Amino acid sequence: MSQAPHHDGDHAWMRLFGNRMAGARGPGRRRATGQPAPALSLLPVLVVAVVVFLDSTGGAGTIWLPLLAAGPALAAATNGPRGVLGVGLLAAALGATLGTGQAVPAGELVAVLSALLAVTAASTLASGLRRRRERVLAAVRSVAEAAQHAVLQPVPETVGPFQVAVRYSAAAAEARIGGDLYALVPTPHGVRLIVGDVRGKGLPAVGTAALVLGVFREAAYDEPDLVDVVSRIERSLARNLGPDDFVTAVVAGCHRSGHLEVVNCGHAPPLLISASGEVTAVESAHPAPPLGLRALSGQVPHLQHLSFTVGDQLLLYTDGVTEARDHAREFYPLVESVARHVSDDPAHTLTALHDELLTHVGGRLHDDAALLLLRRQTADGQVPVPAPAEAAL
Repeated sequence: MSQAPHHDGDHAWMRLFGNRMAGARGPGRRRATGQPAPALSLLPVLVVAVVVFLDSTGGAGTIWLPLLAAGPALAAATNGPRGVLGVGLLAAALGATLGTGQAVPAGELVAVLSALLAVTAASTLASGLRRRRERVLAAVRSVAEAAQHAVLQPVPETVGPFQVAVRYSAAAAEARIGGDLYALVPTPHGVRLIVGDVRGKGLPAVGTAALVLGVFREAAYDEPDLVDVVSRIERSLARNLGPDDFVTAVVAGCHRSGHLEVVNCGHAPPLLISASGEVTAVESAHPAPPLGLRALSGQVPHLQHLSFTVGDQLLLYTDGVTEARDHAREFYPLVESVARHVSDDPAHTLTALHDELLTHVGGRLHDDAALLLLRRQTADGQVPVPAPAEAAL
C-alpha cells in the first residue's frame, strides 16, 4: 500500500478509538519529541562567546555585559532546564570575571549579575514548561497515529485482481487524521470501497468518520446489494448525527464479472480511467443527497453500472483535492493532472498527484485530502475474503 497520512463534523459522536505507531522513527524521532538539533543547542553558548569577545576587545564594560542574558534566554527555546542553567552560570561567571578585570563599579556589576541570574531562573522555568508541553504533544500525536490505524485501516497493495493505492493528508496541525474517510473491504460480493467527507473538521468529524467506516465494513460484508449498504449507513447516521450534520460519499463495488457498481451520495464524481489513459468523470444520472440528509429530501440513491475491464482504473477523492487553490486562487486541475500522471502503477500515479497537489498549494493543504486509486490488473482472480468475525471489526 502507498499511504501517506501527513497528508484543515461539528456534532460529537466520540467514543470509538483509542500508520505509524510511536516507536523508532530514525531522523523523525527528534522532531516528534521536540528535541532540537545539537548545533542549535550550542547556539546560546556561541552568543555568550560573542558577547565576551566584544566586551574584551571593546573594553566597554557595562555596555556589553548585560547582553550576556541573551544566552540563557535563547537557551530556553533550544535546551532543557539543565542546559539553560549551565549557560546562565557560565555567562554569570564570565561576566563577573570581565567586570572585575575591567574595574566595573561594584554596584553596577552586582546589578548586571543579578539581572543575569534572574533571567537564567526564568528561562530555566520556561524551558521546563516547554519540555512538558512537548511531551504532551508527543503523546497526543501518538494517540492520533493509533486512531489512524483504528479508523483508517491500512489498505493492501493488491486484492485479488485489483491493485490499490491510497494517499491521505490531514490539514489540522499535528494531526494524522481528519474528517475525510476511506476504506476497502474484500467481501463475498466482490471488493467494496468507500471514500467520503464529513461536514466540519476536528475531533467531532473524526468520530463521525469512525462511525461511517464501522458501519460500512460490516454492511459491505453482509449486504449483497450495494444500495442496501448505503441504506445501513444512512440509518446509523440518522440515529447518531445532529440535524445539520452529514457526510458526502461514493460507495463502489467491483465484481469478478468485469463491471463496476457506484452509488454517489452528494460527493465529487469519481474518475474512470480507461486502459488507454482517457479520463472520464462518472456523473450521477440520479443525484442522491449526502448521507444523513435522506429524510429531508426523500430521494433514494441509485446504482450506476459501469464497465471495468483489465487496465481500467477508478479514482475516488475528496474535495480537499479539487478545491485546493494556489496563490492565484486557481483550483487544482485534477482531471488534467490525472491524464498527465496516470501509469500502470497506482502507487506511482498517486505519489505524482500528491506531490503536485502540495506544490500547487505551496506546501500546506487547508483542507483534508484523500485519494484512493483502484486498478484492475487481471481479467479474473479470486478475491481473498476474511472470516465474518474479521469483517465486522
